[in-house]
Amino acid sequence: MKLFFLLHGTIEREKRTVRAMVEIYCAGHHGRRRDPPCEECRELLDYSHERLDRCPYGDEKPSCKACPIHCYRPDPRERMREVMRYAGPRMLWRHPWLALAHLWQERARGTPARPRRRRGGSG
Repeated sequence: MKLFFLLHGTIEREKRTVRAMVEIYCAGHHGRRRDPPCEECRELLDYSHERLDRCPYGDEKPSCKACPIHCYRPDPRERMREVMRYAGPRMLWRHPWLALAHLWQERARGTPARPRRRRGGSG
């Protein structure tokens, strides 16, 4: 495995981490041992990737737990918490580099100030 977590930006690493967590959760709860995850888990994964793509912090994003902006709607946020509670401890065994990178990011970056609003137009 390449040192993906060092070579790519935060958003891409977060997407990979979320995908790994959803796959672990789906395998444990819905019996899906291979790709693709079930429809319910796939919807959550697509939603999380959409939210990551729209993160106003970009590659300077903090962990979602430390973020002052809650970009998930309440229902998907609770579902993602459930996924993380289940998959988090299992990540160290199945995806140790992603787990360590996530923990490092969580510890290394503090709570950031709110980002400036993006302006419309080509500016």
